[in-house]
Amino acid sequence: MLWNDPVTKGLVKSLDVAALRQKVTAQNIANLNTPGYKRSYVAFSEELSKAREKLSLQATNPRHLPGRDINGEPRVKVESQTSRRSDGNNVDLDQEMLDMVSNQLRYNVLVQRISDRYAGWRYIINEGRR
Repeated sequence: MLWNDPVTKGLVKSLDVAALRQKVTAQNIANLNTPGYKRSYVAFSEELSKAREKLSLQATNPRHLPGRDINGEPRVKVESQTSRRSDGNNVDLDQEMLDMVSNQLRYNVLVQRISDRYAGWRYIINEGRR
């Protein structure tokens, strides 16, 4: 029950996406000086929006909440149309570092949210025994 909670599932999935973003950004930085290398990025919010568009739920009561089981999968895409240097590489170190820092902040917030949820459950379980 605790693990099947849609909010927890969403938080865990978001952590997975943040980990993938960190890996892709690190790969971009590692290939900063590789001739012809094209930067990669993780497209998750775009895929989530597409999944929402495909989902058509019909509310039979005005008090119904919108659907929550929207599964968008993260995809690693390559930015192949641009070039920053004459050797064809398009990695911008400043942009990659900014992406890495913002992703780290996002990850920290997600970890804190999950920790808070588990702390709440732990409190309920411990107080229920008294």
